[in-house]
Amino acid sequence: MPVSLVVTSDTHVPKRARDLPQSLWSRIEAADLVVHAGDWVDVALLDLFEQRCRRLVAVYGNNDHGALRERLPEIARVEIDGLRVAVVHETGDAKGREERCAARFPGTDVLVFGHSHIPWDTTAPTGLRLLNPGSPTDRRRQPHGTFVTAVADAGRLRDVVFHPVPPRS
Repeated sequence: MPVSLVVTSDTHVPKRARDLPQSLWSRIEAADLVVHAGDWVDVALLDLFEQRCRRLVAVYGNNDHGALRERLPEIARVEIDGLRVAVVHETGDAKGREERCAARFPGTDVLVFGHSHIPWDTTAPTGLRLLNPGSPTDRRRQPHGTFVTAVADAGRLRDVVFHPVPPRS
């Protein structure tokens, strides 16, 4: 049965924003599963995610400490309707990323990662799909913040959409 996903990372609440954009919260509440690739910054946001989403798969990032590291793993793995997904915060330099991650995550169909705040969707020669949703709150050099929605369906990831988050005025 198809599973609706929201994929986000690098939320940095409350350092980069007081809260997540309402457009993201609405998607989180409607999704079957939410994936967060780290850099929460405050455990209070993790608590909100756990209250507001049906199912959460998440990891800690380099800016997460204390209770976040106690409650979250560095790497998470989950099978979603036959789709083998791994989640990690950092993957290193963009150069050689596909080959390096394919070697590090064999037997994985999709690797969700964060850290750079740069949206990324590529496929390694092995077939591993690498997906970075960007950041909904800290766009850095990007024109706007982003998050992703997708569907896991019979071992495939489909309907991948990067949603722009307008800058706050």
